[in-house]
Amino acid sequence: MTSAHIPDDAPASRLFPEFDGLYDLIAREMDGLTDDQLDFVSDRWEWSEWSIRMQLSHMASLTFRWMLIRWADVLYPGGHGVDDVRSLADSPSDRRLDDAIYHDLGVIMPKLREGIDLVRSVLAAHDAGFARRASIAYAGGATWVPMARAHPTGLTPGEDGGEGRMTLEATIRHVYFEETTHLYNIQRLKRAQGLDTVVDVPRVGYWVLPGWDRSEP
Repeated sequence: MTSAHIPDDAPASRLFPEFDGLYDLIAREMDGLTDDQLDFVSDRWEWSEWSIRMQLSHMASLTFRWMLIRWADVLYPGGHGVDDVRSLADSPSDRRLDDAIYHDLGVIMPKLREGIDLVRSVLAAHDAGFARRASIAYAGGATWVPMARAHPTGLTPGEDGGEGRMTLEATIRHVYFEETTHLYNIQRLKRAQGLDTVVDVPRVGYWVLPGWDRSEP
């Protein structure tokens, strides 16, 4: 995921061609899972406290949270026209789609696709230079200290992990790293149930960082 060779006047989509196949990559891993398998949790590992369903709901929600809430003023100064932002990106469910509305796989998966397509539309609407220049503040926190090491450019952490700044390029890289890391968690949850995994998770982003918890069942 190196982009230094891509000129500023190129479409921003050239920075992240991975998004074109991201939905299909995730969907293949979800195919055929039962409700019991989707809802399996365990207190044995920290990564197994969220079920596959919860992991997937978070993966769908985070795209809307970043694009429609945190980047709204920059990307959609005239409004984005999405009516149910609260249920998608700011629901009572912890960093997930609203569980009361988006519970079944048949409603979560379309929102996952919609969120990924939203990111792709943002990339298509801007050039690489804009993605590298435009930035917003982010709240920071302890989890950002190790995560910042995965970003070669665009992320300026605050002192001691406090509020920093991130470019649109770094934000979309963060979204992709979140998706791949949670897909890795889904695979571990499948292995913990004795299920076969399907896809090769791209070895980029947070889950491959030195010191990341990669404990296995």
